Amino acid sequence: MGESVAILGGGVAGLSAAHELAERGFEVRVYERNSLFGGKARSLLKAGSGTGGRRDLPGEHGFRFFPGFYRHVIDTMRRIPYGASSNVFENLTAATRILLARAGRQDTFWVARVPDTVADFRVFLGELFTNLGVPAQETAYFVERILVIATSCQRRREEEYEKIAFWDFIGAAERSVAYQKYLAEGLTRSLVAMRAEESSTRTVGPILLQLLYPLAFPGESFDRLLTGPTNDVWIFPWIDHLRKLGVQLRLDVKVEQFLMSGGRIGGVELATAAGTETITADYYVAAMPVEVMAPLVSSQMKSAAPSIANLDQLKVEWMNGIQFYLDREEPLCNGHVIYLDSPWALTSISQRQFWRAGLEDRGNGNCRDILSVDVSDWNTPGILYGKPAAECTPEEIRTEVWQQIAASVPLNVTPGGLEVVDWFLDPDISFPNPSQAANLEPLLINTVNSFQYRPQAQTEIPNLFLASDYVRTNTNLATMEGANEAARRATNAILDASHSSAPKAAVFQFEDPAIFRPAQDLDAVLYSTGHPHVGTTPGAESIWASLTGLGYHAPPTARQIPG
Repeated sequence: MGESVAILGGGVAGLSAAHELAERGFEVRVYERNSLFGGKARSLLKAGSGTGGRRDLPGEHGFRFFPGFYRHVIDTMRRIPYGASSNVFENLTAATRILLARAGRQDTFWVARVPDTVADFRVFLGELFTNLGVPAQETAYFVERILVIATSCQRRREEEYEKIAFWDFIGAAERSVAYQKYLAEGLTRSLVAMRAEESSTRTVGPILLQLLYPLAFPGESFDRLLTGPTNDVWIFPWIDHLRKLGVQLRLDVKVEQFLMSGGRIGGVELATAAGTETITADYYVAAMPVEVMAPLVSSQMKSAAPSIANLDQLKVEWMNGIQFYLDREEPLCNGHVIYLDSPWALTSISQRQFWRAGLEDRGNGNCRDILSVDVSDWNTPGILYGKPAAECTPEEIRTEVWQQIAASVPLNVTPGGLEVVDWFLDPDISFPNPSQAANLEPLLINTVNSFQYRPQAQTEIPNLFLASDYVRTNTNLATMEGANEAARRATNAILDASHSSAPKAAVFQFEDPAIFRPAQDLDAVLYSTGHPHVGTTPGAESIWASLTGLGYHAPPTARQIPG
């Protein structure tokens, strides 16, 4: 084919676009501002931690996990060779449970069940959210609201729920502190890294369901983790494969500006170690995060492409990681731990249990496990210093995170017990002032009515395409999955623009279990005729009870599990 594509950004979106386009015969060049490819997904090294000829300890922006609803990323991983006869997908291993940890209260484990009817699913949800200290009638109400989302048609989800904050949808303001703390704030912050008060039900509701479905309808694993540091078992093999496909890859180059010419992108100006450089290509894919892309959109570009004129209206929050290197294996759970009442919305993974290789050849030789923790709330005061994470020093963040974890789970830190060999805070958290952090790579969040500001992968500028998690996708969440789907959409738009006959990149949709279809079909009729959902209609309680108690059993071949 011979047509060239310049991909600006070497994270998951940029690498995914390069993969799809190179397979279809395009000449592809990728430009990345960092010194490593992989974006937020890359793993890092704690520089200087290796002694006596050992390798440095592995660190990361935040732990990687692959929920059951991930399909785009999984499809790509299956096409990345690993070793002589394997592929990167085989470097995923299943987690078996989720631990809900709370200070001074009984821990709750989430495990899989197999409901066959909507009524069974209600029972499953009710059991799932018990033992959280929430009044029974409020738990039942929350379950009903989740069932309303599950039985809503697609148009209602997209159009009506976009305008409603999840906090309002589940009636959090009128309910107990425990309801607000655990079901509204805790689940939303920990599972989808967003605040219930401002995040749209269009995003939070379906994603929460997709996370819960694999627990309720076991098929593929509800959660998968990598068997080693991300670079070792995914990113580096991916880069090697892209090079074999002919992709040219450059690091440490920063996009300075787009150059417009005749209503098209005529070139891109880069800042490099050698100075300023201008590159040209037939097509350009902007695969940079929204906080990087928005300032690059000039007034001339906004006039030519109104769909990207309001990127600065999209909001970002912080979600970054810290790793504790332990002197013995200490698996808190065979999966994620959610610290439901931690002020900083902590989640963690005990990594060694999932990794094939040990850690003896890293650091000073004393590390045996890594407790990798994500901090999702950087604005709420902590329990030790009374300050939000964004106002703490690195040492205070380390101590505060450890204290919040220790308040919820036994860490056996006693004389002769567990010791922290070392620790590592995501270097994207910088400190221009000693106690005032800045974040180089924040995370997009989908606030109420923000979908209108998000563009399609194809812009009105004929040779400019977008591949990033702010692009409109079925995934509709700032994740590796959303980034990969956006890259596929950009690929397909380039195929159309170039009149290529190459096959389109596969784009997947969320799937709901078949037991919900009768109620969703009814709701489609109600919505199209201007009526509310039957589960929210006064006087329709008997119809709602009948719908959610249907004895409809999906045939085995029809029970398709998301992911």
